[in-house]
Amino acid sequence: MSYNYRSYNFSWGGGLTKGVKSLLLVNGIVYLAQLFLRGKLLYIFGLTPTLVKEGYVWQLFTYMFLHGGLFHILFNMFALYIFGGDIERAWGTKEFIKYYFITGVGAGIASFLLSFNSSVITIGASGAIFGLLVAFALMFPERIIYLYFLFPIKAKYLALLFGGIELLSSFRYTGDGIGHFAHLGGMVVGYLYLKADWRIKSFFRYLGEIGHNFKVKASEKKRKKTERLMLRVDQILDKINQVGYQNLTKDEKKLLEEASHRLSDEKK
Repeated sequence: MSYNYRSYNFSWGGGLTKGVKSLLLVNGIVYLAQLFLRGKLLYIFGLTPTLVKEGYVWQLFTYMFLHGGLFHILFNMFALYIFGGDIERAWGTKEFIKYYFITGVGAGIASFLLSFNSSVITIGASGAIFGLLVAFALMFPERIIYLYFLFPIKAKYLALLFGGIELLSSFRYTGDGIGHFAHLGGMVVGYLYLKADWRIKSFFRYLGEIGHNFKVKASEKKRKKTERLMLRVDQILDKINQVGYQNLTKDEKKLLEEASHRLSDEKK
């Protein structure tokens, strides 16, 4: 449900969308599996940098579906519901899901690279959620969010606040069991992806624009070169009218021959 108050939009997700619903369902099923299997899933599917180096690369993807407790998954899924619905409605389900996984995997890669020799397991969808926060803040910067259901704050300031907290926390390891590198990685990857627009279609469109600009510049350069040549040819022809062909210099005769060949090639 959305409504206006003092010219700001308040949002509580606006109803479940297809992509958000699917992610909520998958995360819920995996959490139930964790409850039955207890810690058995963590070793294989949680993100452990030392194991990733040994070939457990799937952990960069699977870690985001595991959670450390009821509060952990409830917080992440509530944030997914709050931020994800409006984003998915704006982008479409396919682009939304793609962005979710890009930021989630990107957060996992950041955590892996910045804690390369760690054997601590990182789990949770928080990296992707922080990526959604960045997208939401860029799309709806003036939208009011109630932090902890009490403190109203604009989305753009909320993103800056959490980004600053994660940045400071990543520099001073607190041993609090929170994946600060993953959170920060999700935000950075999300921001770069949205600002650079690295989507496949845009990438090829960008290459096409580069190719087009190159052709235009090359054509313009060729045109100017031809104009200079023909100007020089006109000067030589005037000289021929005055003193005759036999009195031309060797370079002038060579230039006339070059111009003749070029005009012949252009006609072909």
